[in-house]
Amino acid sequence: MNFNKFLQSLFGNKSSKDMKLIQPLVDKVKEAYPEIKALSNDELRARTKELQKYVQDSANEQKAKIAELKAKIEDTPIDERESIFNAIDKLEKEVLEIYEKALNEVMPVAFSIVKDTARRFAENEETVVTATDFDRELAANPKNDFVTIDGDKAIYHNHWTAGGNDLKWEMVHYDVQLFGGIVLHQGKIAEMATGEGKTLVSTLPVFLNALTGNGVHVVTVNDYLAKRDSEWMGKVYRFLGLTVGLVVHGVESDDRKKAYEADVTYGTNNEFGFDYLRDNMVVYKANMVQRGHAFAIVDEVDSILIDEARTPLIISGKGEDSSVMYKRADDFAKTLKKSVIVELDDKVEAEEQVDGDYVVDEKRKTATLTESGVKKAEAFFHVDNLADADNMSLRHYVDGAIKARGVMHRDIDYIVKDGEVIIVDEFTGRLMYGRRFNEGLHQAIEAKEGVTVAAESKTLATVTFQNYFRMYKKLAGMTGTASTEADEFSEIYGLNIVSIPTNKPRARQDLPDSVYKTVNGKYNAVIDQVAECHAKGQPVLVGTVSVEKSEALSKLLKKRGIEHNVLNAKQHEREAEIVAQAGKQGAVTIATNMAGRGTDIMLGGNVTYMAKAALKKELSKALTADLAQLKDEYEHAKARAKANGTELPTPPEVGIDAKLEMLMTECDGHAETEDAEILHARKRFEELCEEFAPEVKREAEVVRAAGGLFIIGTERHESRRIDNQLRGRAGRQGDPGASRFFLSLEDDLMRIFGGDRVQNLMDSLGLDEDIPIENKLITNTIESAQKKLEASNFAIRKQVLQYDDVMNQQREIIYKQRQMVLDGEDISGKLHEMMRQSIDDACANYLNGETADDWDFAGLRRHFMNWLCLPTDFNYTTEQLGELTREGIADELYKRGMDILTAKEKRYGEKTMRELERICLLRNVDSKWMEHIDNMDQLKQGMGLRGYGQHDPVVEYRIEGFAMFDEMIASIREDAVHMLLTIEIRQQNAEPKREQVAKPTGEGAPAQAGAKGAAPVRVTKIGRNDPCPCGSGLKWKKCTCKEYHPDL
Repeated sequence: MNFNKFLQSLFGNKSSKDMKLIQPLVDKVKEAYPEIKALSNDELRARTKELQKYVQDSANEQKAKIAELKAKIEDTPIDERESIFNAIDKLEKEVLEIYEKALNEVMPVAFSIVKDTARRFAENEETVVTATDFDRELAANPKNDFVTIDGDKAIYHNHWTAGGNDLKWEMVHYDVQLFGGIVLHQGKIAEMATGEGKTLVSTLPVFLNALTGNGVHVVTVNDYLAKRDSEWMGKVYRFLGLTVGLVVHGVESDDRKKAYEADVTYGTNNEFGFDYLRDNMVVYKANMVQRGHAFAIVDEVDSILIDEARTPLIISGKGEDSSVMYKRADDFAKTLKKSVIVELDDKVEAEEQVDGDYVVDEKRKTATLTESGVKKAEAFFHVDNLADADNMSLRHYVDGAIKARGVMHRDIDYIVKDGEVIIVDEFTGRLMYGRRFNEGLHQAIEAKEGVTVAAESKTLATVTFQNYFRMYKKLAGMTGTASTEADEFSEIYGLNIVSIPTNKPRARQDLPDSVYKTVNGKYNAVIDQVAECHAKGQPVLVGTVSVEKSEALSKLLKKRGIEHNVLNAKQHEREAEIVAQAGKQGAVTIATNMAGRGTDIMLGGNVTYMAKAALKKELSKALTADLAQLKDEYEHAKARAKANGTELPTPPEVGIDAKLEMLMTECDGHAETEDAEILHARKRFEELCEEFAPEVKREAEVVRAAGGLFIIGTERHESRRIDNQLRGRAGRQGDPGASRFFLSLEDDLMRIFGGDRVQNLMDSLGLDEDIPIENKLITNTIESAQKKLEASNFAIRKQVLQYDDVMNQQREIIYKQRQMVLDGEDISGKLHEMMRQSIDDACANYLNGETADDWDFAGLRRHFMNWLCLPTDFNYTTEQLGELTREGIADELYKRGMDILTAKEKRYGEKTMRELERICLLRNVDSKWMEHIDNMDQLKQGMGLRGYGQHDPVVEYRIEGFAMFDEMIASIREDAVHMLLTIEIRQQNAEPKREQVAKPTGEGAPAQAGAKGAAPVRVTKIGRNDPCPCGSGLKWKKCTCKEYHPDL
């Protein structure tokens, strides 16, 4: 027994201590449960309403005070409002504290209600209640096949469709799941092994916290899981009277708003983050979809809050349209010959050895023109010297084109779907909707694939997942592997981890690593292990660190004639299906370590997936039986339509595909229908399920006897957490299983940490490449290396956070200012204050001499020309100069501004004037903020060099960043006032309308296919502090010339 184990035997480990603290709360749930179990179905639902009222009424006093204070804001002078806002903030915090106290009080009863609802569903085919308007509304939607109405009764069925699969409710919360639910409610991370029912666990804290009415967000890693869980667990919430919403890719704005207004909202991290950004780009509050960030439970929390935490979500707008140049560059790249080098150490030496126009370094994923390629480029584009500074843009297009053709591979790095290039995540194989490669690479790939080339983008709004999720008042998470990142969770998010014990003892064997000299030796051993398991019917899941390596192993298995599934971009939409079937007898599945997370692997296979696959084959065969005849008829009809000039008919394949999809969707549904084909599909589906069920049961026993699921890792990941996730796919709910990692000294991790020592050991022992070393000591050494890398990566991520925090503070200020405008507050006082500040700043800038003789009246006149000044202003005699004061001039200019605004309000009316004020402020805030995002990004690029000058780059970035922010605020202030003083309404009695300054990519495209879009406008960007090109000698921000200041 080592020292750590000795201490644990004396004092217990952290997990046992956590369980002791939670045990009394679990006991309270058990005490409350018998009473809840004795209630009728109607009484159970009524109890939910009682809890809801109790929780929401608990803070009535504070909410009334908040409403009272908000009503006072309009009548309070602008400089006195800050105290009201502070009082509101304080009261809102009190409300949250009171709610939390009330939730803790009702938790035993609330948890018991959810648990007994699950029991009633599991034990009864139908759960009958008195129908409410809410029940009738649910039943009216054909998608909600779990409920039907019969007279004054609502019947909730215990089987329905979730995630496209027919499900029968068979789950009831057991004790360790109650532990997990309490941990999540407390705002912590529940670490639960695969198969322990994390999805069911979440129903407990979700229901409890939804009682406040503030909404609960359940965050998943992909659209499939969000849809499946909203339909699967959603029935529990809906039965108890709570509304459920779903936010996934493709949901329209109105439906999104409705989804966020629900008590419980399921969605992906991408969609929640993008919606936050979109909300802060809208120009009317009615267009916002989110209603706040009260409580979120993040599924696979380590993936979202660690792996993707620093990923910036970026909404881009149209930049300059360079599609023609990207297409020309691609036409050129097609003519070139490619040479591939696995690892390019010496570019010059490589050029001498290769025979090609450009060299691809596969390791670094770069493409470089050789001397012959440069000459061909110069000839193709008719330039004398490609390296000339004037040809930098051309070189950018050429480099993008050869990288798109030489490095980026379709169905590995990206896929093309519905005319769009969609990125494939290198490690998970998932599709990254809404993301684009940077530096023009995405456009180069679009040109290569012959789809529409989008204009280069400009960042309109951005936020990292890390900063988005830190906005939630309460945050919790669940995963199977979090302990290795405990420090980061605690330091960045304030989240503690509680490890929940498994319901049944773990039976999986984790075997020592096998280390080989070469990659070839390792891969041969992997294939041998797969063949051995396959021969005895033991299923195997082979985990890789990238999609590319999955493809390489697939080729080797094909050579050996071993049937297998490989999960990559091509099978993205079948991810859950492929992984769910990985436990079938003799199945061999290759996937990246993180693919298929959230889908349990059942030994023997999954009946529903098998039945659906068989039904799809049958239906497809039936629907295409007459395809040849239909195609012939279609060709004749098309010819007639062309001759007559009428609309072309629809190809028969389109109708067949649509019908097949409809039947597959409906085959496991339960909504009422008289459609004969749907009824036949449902009947056949049930028959197939009954047919496959005994087979799956038999296979499960065979697989258990063969040793359960065997997990093979082909390389250690930098993070132990990812390795643990892969191991955790086996041994679900006490099932047998085994795991082993096969490594080579050529693996990155081995090469960097201690590979030489092991290499020398192997050489001294005279071991061949196919002879492994298996020793627990080596496994421990590798884990030690992983710990070092984890610490290093955390330090890097922490520094990125420090940079991002600067931008985040600025973002909060800007978005708060926007919110004030959207809330419809009277901002006239604020704009008057801005005008006074702008005038005072200008007077301090131009009238800064010791005497009036030294003052720059000409500069002040130019600054305010045509909005507060005339050419005849500031012409004084010597006597008048002696009487002048800075304050007097500022007062006169302010009076003029107020006179202009008063006259405008009299002309347009108070209501129109208030809206004009909002338009002016909103437009300037948005346009200046977008420019500031770009400027901050450029500032960050050069910050690393400050370290050489003994300056802390983060401190320097913070200082300079806030100096730039202050300058932006001053610019917003002055330009908003200038716009308000000079803006006019051209059409009499017309209502002024707000326009969105930030136009996301795609919105500027022609409304109809084939319509001509606007011609691109090339703009030379002038910095605010650059000399104005008009020749006045003034900085651009000080100059008032019409040529370079068209808005004046």
